[in-house]
Amino acid sequence: MKNIFKREEISTYLQADSRLKRTLHARDLVALGIGAVIGTGIFILPGHEAALHAGPAVTIAFLLAALVSGVVGMAYAEFSSAMPVAGSAYSFGSVVYGEIVGWMLGWALILEYFLAVSAEATGFAAYFNNNILSALGLDLPKAWQSGPLEGGVVNLSATVIVLVIALIIAHGSQLSKQVENVAVIIKLVIIVLFIIVGIFYIKTSNYVPFYPKQFHTTPFGLGGISTAAATVFFAFIGFDALAANSAETINPEKNVVKGILGTVLISVILYVSFSFVLTGVVHYSELNVDDPAAYALKIIHLNTWNKLITVGALIGIFTAMITMFFGGSRLVYALGRDGLLPAKMGAISKKHKVPHNAIIIATIIQAFFAGLVPLTELASLINAGTLLAFTFISFGIIPLRKRKDIHNNGFKMPLYPYLPILAGLLSIYFIVMLPSITKISVGIWLVLGLIVYFCYGIRHSKLQNIDN
Repeated sequence: MKNIFKREEISTYLQADSRLKRTLHARDLVALGIGAVIGTGIFILPGHEAALHAGPAVTIAFLLAALVSGVVGMAYAEFSSAMPVAGSAYSFGSVVYGEIVGWMLGWALILEYFLAVSAEATGFAAYFNNNILSALGLDLPKAWQSGPLEGGVVNLSATVIVLVIALIIAHGSQLSKQVENVAVIIKLVIIVLFIIVGIFYIKTSNYVPFYPKQFHTTPFGLGGISTAAATVFFAFIGFDALAANSAETINPEKNVVKGILGTVLISVILYVSFSFVLTGVVHYSELNVDDPAAYALKIIHLNTWNKLITVGALIGIFTAMITMFFGGSRLVYALGRDGLLPAKMGAISKKHKVPHNAIIIATIIQAFFAGLVPLTELASLINAGTLLAFTFISFGIIPLRKRKDIHNNGFKMPLYPYLPILAGLLSIYFIVMLPSITKISVGIWLVLGLIVYFCYGIRHSKLQNIDN
């Protein structure tokens, strides 16, 4: 017990991760980041959050989430510059806080990454089943369109797309980035076209009231916007996955910060513009659907554009899954590398230089949840793990700067220590604003993580056994 706060040496991680191949440039990280962030978040969440929590003021919620994500992104960038290793917040936490905190962050991020891929897969299935298969007259049986919680048997399309992504990831980061770079360009063009075309169909009456009274809950009447902002953090989780790719990035001291901040800047412009146009075209009360953009185009009888936005949504969600799958599999690899999960999880394939066993485990779990659990249930659980990691990484800048054994000649977070403290406090605020059921569910997950650590991790940890 006395060693659970034992800290890992950064040199240990650097040596272990030297087996991974560095192939990613700043432009590749931006493509990966936008690929993740501009996915289900933009094509599905604006509708749900406008209808349920904020009305047209959902644009403000996205702006708030982006601002906090951008500030926290700077903290991730500094950590990646100082410690260009796999594992993201898990590895960072293990070095600056100690193994038990690093493990809990890793355990929370497993929930984030795995469920994010599953949620993206259910979003993909919604657009694919409702717009592509229906147009071709190939409707799947109801039992194959949803899991048992929604009266079906399995969401077949969601399960299959997880398997397709797994095949791409298994062939290494080179193939992943080639697919991502092309798909991101197509997706961005389609989103911009939706915004431009939608502007001509905006009804200003749909913006009145901009922030409906029924959402004016505590604190200070901003409860609706705050809850929406806490929920749409799901839309911005992609950028922290970029930190998980530090060990496979060329010149991470400069390129990771470019990737993270470039992702946040481009994403907030698109999110705010997209949600503003969406709530102007269709009244917010009608947008509680899984394919709001396609629905909006149906309402204004633009069937050709409807097909185009569907293609954009499918490509967008596809690229988002690649980045999150990438980050999740590297996290499992990092936990296996350190002995906190079975050592086979830390194995690297000789042919493609990827953590093949970690990819297999990630595939099984993600396909299971994608096939059986609804999107709304998945999305609500993801955010708590994200915000918990945001909190520790933001405050972690302070002990990081005090470590004389860690030299950082790259990016450093400005306005130290005020900006890291502000980012940490804002992350805590949004955790508080999450729905109660989400906090309870994640609390149970964290307790389960402690059980796994004390029953397995602490006994097999390489760090704990280093003196034995």
